[in-house]
Amino acid sequence: MPKMKTKSSAKKRFKFTGSGKIKRKHAFKSHILTKKSTKRKRNLTQAGLVHKSDVRNIKKQLCA
Repeated sequence: MPKMKTKSSAKKRFKFTGSGKIKRKHAFKSHILTKKSTKRKRNLTQAGLVHKSDVRNIKKQLCA
C-alpha cells in the first residue's frame, strides 16, 4: 500500500490549533484594497476557524 500524500495546497492554507481546530486566513485581502474600509481590511487580517461542515474534507486532504 503506498503512502498517503498530503495536498500541497491544503498544507499551505491551513494550520491546526493546540485544541485540534483548524485555522485559516480570510480571503479578499490581496489586492483592490482602496475601496475597502480600514475596519474591513483590519478584520480580514485576523485568522478565522474553518466551519465544522468543512473540517472532515480538510482533514482528509491533510491526512490527519
